[in-house]
Order: sequence, then structure tokens, then C-alpha cells
Amino acid sequence: MTDLVSEFGQIDIYVFDQLLRGRLVPGMRILDAGCGSGRNLVYFFRNGFEIFGVDADPHAVASVRAIATRLASRLPAENFRVEPVERMSFDDASADAVLSSAVLHFAQDEQHFDAMVREMWRVLKPGGLLFCRLASDIGMETRMQRIEGRRFLLPDGSQRYLVNEAILMDLTRQLGATLLDPVKTTVVQDQRCMTTWVVRKALSV
Repeated sequence: MTDLVSEFGQIDIYVFDQLLRGRLVPGMRILDAGCGSGRNLVYFFRNGFEIFGVDADPHAVASVRAIATRLASRLPAENFRVEPVERMSFDDASADAVLSSAVLHFAQDEQHFDAMVREMWRVLKPGGLLFCRLASDIGMETRMQRIEGRRFLLPDGSQRYLVNEAILMDLTRQLGATLLDPVKTTVVQDQRCMTTWVVRKALSV
């Protein structure tokens, strides 16, 4: 068990699933949009990926830079930036894959949510993969209390911006994306719902 934690860190099991499917391979340029303290990046640092990350929390970015120094000293510190996801300074079409794990449900409103998604899409290369794991109301529609718009009070006491299947499928069409996996949702013991949305950008856009 210790060896697994050393190799993979606290990686999201659904990001791990993308590794098992061969969709994330060494040499790829991966951007973690809302990287936090870097829990999903340990394996990538260890295995020859070119990693970039942003987070609005400077302490989180400092933590990721420290991990990068320890595990992948070749990566420059400027790969990891204190920036909001909706206003990243990376170039257009600069990432082979963009990861967004437990980030989008912190959107303040529909405009903020859309800005984050569009910005991640902007930095993604044609043919690239967008992986998102976010809160939804799928499977617990009657248990969520609407605050305003798509912001809800969840049974676990948190407030989140929630999507549903129709929103994700409509967004897939708007982006001209290809859905790589069925939309999958885990209901966490009548407390919250976490949904995985994985799409590929068209080669010609």
C-alpha cells in the first residue's frame, strides 16, 4: 500500500481510470486547472509528463512547486501559476489534456461556470482530452435545495454549483466535442453526487 501511495499519491480514482485506458501517456503536456496541493500530479511528475497547473490559492501553488522540485526538478517553477481557472495565462492550444477535479462546482453562477469551461477549452489542443469531475444533482434531484440559479444547498451542508446530464450533453454539443465515456455519477450516501465528464476536442476547430 505504501508503494502505491508513493507512486500515485492521492490521485482521483477517475483520473487513474484515464491512465488505465491509455489516454494519458508519458510525454503529454498536462494542465491541472485548479490543481490544489497537487494530489493528482504525483504519478505524472514521476513518469515523464510535462506538467502545468494553476490555482487561485498561492499556498497550494507553492505546495505543487515543492512537489515538482522533489519529483521532477526539470520542470520550471513558472509552469505552476497563481491564477483563476477562468483567466489563465497559458497559450491557446498548449495542453494535450486538461484536468479539472472538484473545481467547477465552486462556480459562483452560470457565467462563471461557462468562463471556466471555455478557458480550459481554449488552452486544450485539437484532439486533446478534457477531464472534469464535478458535483451534480443526478440521482438526488429532490434532495437539493435551490439557492439561486444552479447554486444549491446539499444535504452535506455545502453550497455548490450543480450540473445535470442535460447541461453536460448540451455543453458537449456546443463545444463540438466527442463524449469519450458515458456521463458517470457516484451518489455519496445521500449527501452529494459527483459526476465525471470526459470529452475530446475535435482535430479541426
